[in-house]
Amino acid sequence: MKRLLVILTIVLISQAGYGQQKMDQLFNAFRSESDVTSVNIGNITMKLASLFTETMGVNGIEVLSFDECAQEVKERFSNAIRNLKDPDYETIVSANENDNRTKILVNIQEDMIRELVILTTGSGNALIRIKGNIKPDDLDRVINEHKGKY
Repeated sequence: MKRLLVILTIVLISQAGYGQQKMDQLFNAFRSESDVTSVNIGNITMKLASLFTETMGVNGIEVLSFDECAQEVKERFSNAIRNLKDPDYETIVSANENDNRTKILVNIQEDMIRELVILTTGSGNALIRIKGNIKPDDLDRVINEHKGKY
C-alpha cells in the first residue's frame, strides 16, 4: 500500500510539471521554427552602441517575431505562453485588450533586473527578451519619458 501511494504521488507530481515550460525552453522551442524571424543583438553590439547612446545596463536583446508564421505555429506559441511557469520571473504587467494579450515579466536578482521579457499574442505575436544589469530606476525613467506617446 505504501509503495502504491509513493508511485501515485510521483506520477501526480510529474504530471503537474508536464506541460510547464521555462523561459529558455520557450525561446529554444520557437527560435528554429519555419518563418519565425529571429533577431539577436549580442554583447559586442551593445558595447558598440554604448559609444553612441546610453544602454542603461542592457547587454543583449533577442526578438522572435511570428508575423510570417502559419496559424498552427501561432496557436502553439499562444498555448506555450499559457503553460509558461518559470519561478525565476515575476509578472509586472498583464494586459488583455480585444484578442491581443501582452505580458511583461522580469527576473530580478540583487535589486537589478537581469532579464525583461515581453510576450505578445493576438494580431502581432512576438517574444522579446532584454538581458543585462538594469536598474529599476532606469526602467521607470524610460517608462515615464514615453508615457502617453503610444
